[in-house]
Amino acid sequence: MNSAVVFGSSGSIGNALVLLLAEKYPKAIIYSVSRFKKDYTQKNINHLCVDYFDEVHLHAIAQTITKSGPLDLVLVSNGVLHNDSIKPEKSLKDISIETLQISFKINTILPALLLKHFMPALNRKDKSLFAVLSARVGSVSDNRLGGWYGYRASKSALNMMIKTASIESKRSNKSAIVVGLHPGTVNTKLSKPFQKNISPEKVILPNKSAEHLLSVLSSLSCKDSGKCFAWDGEEILP
Repeated sequence: MNSAVVFGSSGSIGNALVLLLAEKYPKAIIYSVSRFKKDYTQKNINHLCVDYFDEVHLHAIAQTITKSGPLDLVLVSNGVLHNDSIKPEKSLKDISIETLQISFKINTILPALLLKHFMPALNRKDKSLFAVLSARVGSVSDNRLGGWYGYRASKSALNMMIKTASIESKRSNKSAIVVGLHPGTVNTKLSKPFQKNISPEKVILPNKSAEHLLSVLSSLSCKDSGKCFAWDGEEILP
């Protein structure tokens, strides 16, 4: 590992991934990217602020990062289930244009833009990975409870973006692996309101989730590109 970039590093999982990568690969350059300024004491972490929906800015950041060489790992940890404006829909009557627009903008469009600007920066000589945090609820075949229309649909659309990008990458970069990752139920702001019906032992701390995710990534090969895997290595079917 010579260089890696983590998008969404202001979130719990993203920050945990940055810190773990910096510890595990002390000689590598780890780029932390988020909308907000962050300070790190580790010398091998470089933080950059980003406007995700300004493509000129995204291109400039890609140019800055790749000055030190191609990327071995890109991790996208951004995502939204609820915020001050939206909450997951329990039924069709709860669907609104605003909720769907926000869900797709953050969960689908944002990662798609990062695929566009940063997949070309992946290492072409050795194994490289582009991983996006998806969700098990984005699986159509696994949908047994219903609800959460915008979140489910946006994550399902994200999985299609990942699959399609993986097909394209095989033509231009045979060393690249593009996958989705389900981090599990992690103790974050995203899952906090929904933890009451989950036994405590099934809620993972962010640093443990990061450890599991990096372990899964290290086990993947080119045949796994385009798929989605859970934190425990289980493949999640479309």
